[in-house]
Amino acid sequence: MKKFIHIDMDAFYVSVEIRDRPELASLPVAVGGRSRQRGVLSTCNYIARKYGVHSAMPTAIAIRKCPDLVVLPGRMSIYKEISGQIRQIFARYTPLIEPLSLDEAYLDVTDSEACNGSATLIAKEIRQAIYEELQLTASAGIAPLKFVAKIASDLNKPNGQFLVKPEEMDTFLMDLPLQKIPGVGKVSFEKLAALGWTHGRHIRNLAKHKVVEQFGKFGLSLWSKCNGIDNRKVQVSRVRKSVGVEHTFSANLKHCDQLYQYLINKLLPELKQRGRAYIDACRVDKVGVKIKFEDFVQTTKEQKHQNLDEEVFKALLHEAFLRGKGKSVRLLGIHIGVAEKNDESTQLSLTLE
Repeated sequence: MKKFIHIDMDAFYVSVEIRDRPELASLPVAVGGRSRQRGVLSTCNYIARKYGVHSAMPTAIAIRKCPDLVVLPGRMSIYKEISGQIRQIFARYTPLIEPLSLDEAYLDVTDSEACNGSATLIAKEIRQAIYEELQLTASAGIAPLKFVAKIASDLNKPNGQFLVKPEEMDTFLMDLPLQKIPGVGKVSFEKLAALGWTHGRHIRNLAKHKVVEQFGKFGLSLWSKCNGIDNRKVQVSRVRKSVGVEHTFSANLKHCDQLYQYLINKLLPELKQRGRAYIDACRVDKVGVKIKFEDFVQTTKEQKHQNLDEEVFKALLHEAFLRGKGKSVRLLGIHIGVAEKNDESTQLSLTLE
């Protein structure tokens, strides 16, 4: 039986800022872009969350909800440095580490001899070491399956941990709200709920083919998870699968021609520069355009293509723009998918924003 730990730092960016500026500890604090630049929050502390503020919220809206919100600019180089220190702590217990981002990772401690092999005690020691050495808190989930460990790490936040024992798995999955499963977003949950499927028990009681008929690959993944099937291992090496650039406009753009000119003159040269190492080392597998409309509804249009062709981007942009049915655009982004040149089936895996 596998023993997975999912470690998730508590409000990582903002916790670093408060650690370095203790006078902010009792205030609602967020890290993100400025409101006059149409910025978006990266994260916020738990005091701010009581006002309804959350990550990915436009800064202007966050300040309306919480007028006393202290918004700080991010210091990515500092966060990366601390993330490396956290990973060094992980490595004391296992070499099987899969970083998901700067502030979270999976650990496989199945064969670890630390703490007499107790995953629960390992998680506790890791969290204690992070606190003592870095003055930051982390939460942890411990379970026999990766996705369950990830869910569990959120159940005792902040600065807590939650264990799902093998003998508790069936009950845990039966009672699990489907929206807590990674990959089940708001739209997909609404579709599931419309069918009366809101908890794991509803999926477990169905034949696999019925869920697949309704939701395809997503349905197969959901059925498998609800039935306790997750054979994924910790991926020690993670490499890029796509490279992208995007821009939020200071004022919404209403015309597709304006967007196209910005794409060609600004975004495409930036994408070529940022993705040069990956374009040279790998082959371009697909290209895509992302648009976020004035109402924050987002759409993406992609196409299999092996070149950064302006005409292809233009066509994708036009199709994506039409989905807005006349709405103006606040954000435009483009990206490429890359794969190894010597293996058409191999995808590289980390997104560069």
